[in-house]
Amino acid sequence: MTTHPSTAQRGVGPLLRAWREQRRVSQLELALRADSSARHISFVETGRSRPSEEMVLRLAEHLDVPVRERNALLLAAGYAPRYPKTPLDDPALGPLREGIERLIGGYEPYPALVVDARYDVVAANRGVTALVDGVSPALLEPPLNAMRLALHPEGLAPRIRNLRAWRGHLLEQMERQIALHRFEPLRALYEEVAAYPVPDEDPADDPDEPVPYFALPLRIEHGGRTLSFISSISTFNTPMDVTVAELAVETLLPADPATAKYLQQSIS
Repeated sequence: MTTHPSTAQRGVGPLLRAWREQRRVSQLELALRADSSARHISFVETGRSRPSEEMVLRLAEHLDVPVRERNALLLAAGYAPRYPKTPLDDPALGPLREGIERLIGGYEPYPALVVDARYDVVAANRGVTALVDGVSPALLEPPLNAMRLALHPEGLAPRIRNLRAWRGHLLEQMERQIALHRFEPLRALYEEVAAYPVPDEDPADDPDEPVPYFALPLRIEHGGRTLSFISSISTFNTPMDVTVAELAVETLLPADPATAKYLQQSIS
């Protein structure tokens, strides 16, 4: 794994330039967005000018820098972090936890869960509990990780009828998150789950059969039948806390009437 220089060693200029280049934004375009000048942006990136705290935050916002990394930019510029990282079990986040539980409970009997930046599950409803029945107990020990659960050979993987396609979807999702957040624990998780064995082909695949779905479904065997789900992921709007910013709510909605009927009958 590549070792990166510390934030203090790199300085804010190279970090901002890296984010700008990753977002494929020119200095002029960023200057126009941030009500600045291309000359000033160039001076900041080369270290000839120290940006104000307000300018660091403004540039980070226009570059869509994640909240965790905005703190890193502030530190590199010599300022205190702006965004706290409150533990999810902190009393201050009590209303948020209660809201999350009500939210995912409202999706029952359909599966819904909440994951953090490492894809560790912080909350799940009874629909998820039903799906993971029969999974290796070792994978269900805290912290329960959604990616390991889905792709490990002792997890859900043997029951996923379109494993190769679903695995590809999950790995691409992780790659996007790694590019966005540059979060080393997530990269380590990616390398782990990407190394899990995968069959040469899925037994349920039929290239001549049309796919009657508007999005890639998760097709998973459960209770002697194949259930089909469409995944939806949502995040919190304009979070001001690192913990909250990195939470994501994933819901698995029935992709066909048979799946909806089965869930309604089996999970009450």
